[in-house]
Amino acid sequence: MDPIVWIIIAVVAVLVIGALVWFAMNSRRTEELREQFGPEYDRTLEETGDRRDAESELAERRARREGLDIRPLDPASRQRYAERWRDVQSRFVDEPAASLTQANGLVIMVMRDRGYPTEDFEQRAADVSVDHPQVVENYRAANAISERVDSDQASTEDMRLGLVYYRSLFADLLDERDEGTTQQAR
Repeated sequence: MDPIVWIIIAVVAVLVIGALVWFAMNSRRTEELREQFGPEYDRTLEETGDRRDAESELAERRARREGLDIRPLDPASRQRYAERWRDVQSRFVDEPAASLTQANGLVIMVMRDRGYPTEDFEQRAADVSVDHPQVVENYRAANAISERVDSDQASTEDMRLGLVYYRSLFADLLDERDEGTTQQAR
């Protein structure tokens, strides 16, 4: 056989192998991101409309998160926050809007103490989605309800649901293992 034919066969074989490796790596990356982000993967994909863009955004979130110094709360802080949460919940009946606002503030305080940046809601949600992908959608829903409360557009039932949504992230941030509450909020 002519040496040129052998060169062409070798080049085609290298290209095919390269394409297979590239495809396998992309599939693996997709699977890792789906596994890590769960429902947040689908939400980001829907929001961006493109798998590559969604995966780039999620990978950027993960890289940003790795640069943050996220730390657990010490037992005394955890206990103090849990007591404050009980106070917020106990005031709900008499002051639902104020309780919802306080719940939001308490979640932000816990995030700050854990090391999350807290300046901007969208950035908070993106950062939290890396570690708490199962409840970040609840956080977004609670924030939307809080915004409706600010414009007098939320019912008491909406506010109750918002408090439950905040509770699901709050429990995760405190590292509580109260699966019943977290599952109920989901």
